[in-house]
Amino acid sequence: MVKLFADGADKNVMLEMYNNPLISGLTTNPTLMHKVGITNYKEFAINILSEIKDKSISFEVFSDELNIMEKQALEISSWGKNVYVKIPITNTKGETTYKLIENLANKGVKINVTAIMTVDQINHILPVIKLCKSGYISVFAGRIADTGVDPIPIMIESINILKPYPNLELIWASSRELYNIIQADKINCDIITITNEIFKKIPMIGKNLTDLSLDTVKMFYNDALSSGFSI
Repeated sequence: MVKLFADGADKNVMLEMYNNPLISGLTTNPTLMHKVGITNYKEFAINILSEIKDKSISFEVFSDELNIMEKQALEISSWGKNVYVKIPITNTKGETTYKLIENLANKGVKINVTAIMTVDQINHILPVIKLCKSGYISVFAGRIADTGVDPIPIMIESINILKPYPNLELIWASSRELYNIIQADKINCDIITITNEIFKKIPMIGKNLTDLSLDTVKMFYNDALSSGFSI
């Protein structure tokens, strides 16, 4: 079964999902943290890690300069044994983080290479990410699908590339709907990141479609009554 990682930055929601046995790990990123109004990165991370100590959790560097990225990564990694450091595949100038990943891998940092969209990107970093004692490859399947491209062939090829490396796991990132969990599981993807909104839909799996149709009709009817509509 594909492992479920909770994706978010709201502390209460993160802890709620962390305490659910269906959740195997957690991830966050600067965009999610910005959306919930976090202004002190380290304070937020340390606070979360004081309660989440036994499940993997990924925090991302946020500098655009490769040398500063490395300093941030070493600092973030020092916060806990369960911490993985998210390193983007490039900086905003399109400069590869290949050498940075190599340096961090050689220093024992657990790395989550993020924002990957192509198989070529995986092949490019494989010689260095395979040096990690434990690493994740985050392919943004949801964003790939947003371009009108089927992410499944890319994900399957990625799985095959990583098969010889038990220290590396593939993450189906940026999931958009519950069905992505089914898709990821069918192709034997290691991990999928999901939001709390998607997680809440898991009890829907296997629901009778006729019953769901009736429930939907009732929802429309009750909402119309509540709104006091008339013609």
